[in-house]
Amino acid sequence: MDAQEPPAANPFDIFDSEAARLDAHFAGLSGDDWDRPSRCAGWSVRDVLAHLAGEELYNHACLDDDLDGLFARLEKEGVADLAGFNDWCVRTRRDLPVADVLAEWRRTNGDTRARMRELGADAMLATMAGPYPVGLQTFHYCVEYATHADDVGALVDPGEQPGRAAWRAEFGVFTLGENDAPVQVVQVPGGYRVQLEDESAELTAAEFADATVGRLPDDHSLPASLRSALVCLA
Repeated sequence: MDAQEPPAANPFDIFDSEAARLDAHFAGLSGDDWDRPSRCAGWSVRDVLAHLAGEELYNHACLDDDLDGLFARLEKEGVADLAGFNDWCVRTRRDLPVADVLAEWRRTNGDTRARMRELGADAMLATMAGPYPVGLQTFHYCVEYATHADDVGALVDPGEQPGRAAWRAEFGVFTLGENDAPVQVVQVPGGYRVQLEDESAELTAAEFADATVGRLPDDHSLPASLRSALVCLA
């Protein structure tokens, strides 16, 4: 599909908001709460926190323009790909006190958010995909934080839902266009119409946002081909 414009919303404000949502949720947990399964397959709530803390190694390597240093460290740890990195981040924190992991995430993510905002949306950032605008990279982080907030059941005020679904869906449309995905997406009243060859469907903005991160319920009626084609931010 053709490239689209990214959301007009301020990504740095959204990133702060979604981080605050997660922080408030984590701060209210205790005991067995941390062992509950999350919506992210195979991960507990504690595992989601460990993932968020661990991936700050990548975020800081991008900010420090030191991806080679990170990759050298991961090679020594036997980590060969993204799935291995995610597993390593979680596995190496499972025996740590959860309070320590939460403190690590708060500190390192706070630094990431401050540095990204200071750089500004138009600055370029080193990433695994090459130099990329800070504002767009921040939107990627926003989507991940919103997704994981939903994964662990963090509270979203009903009044926030429409705007939150809107920017998530808009960035999904942008990313599909950026990736030159074959699926066609057209905004319609109440949501989006999606089409791939002879299959089409209409989704609400919230459903479309969930589809872009692979979080539609298993029993959703969206055809498998469209479901697969829409995943672009997972």
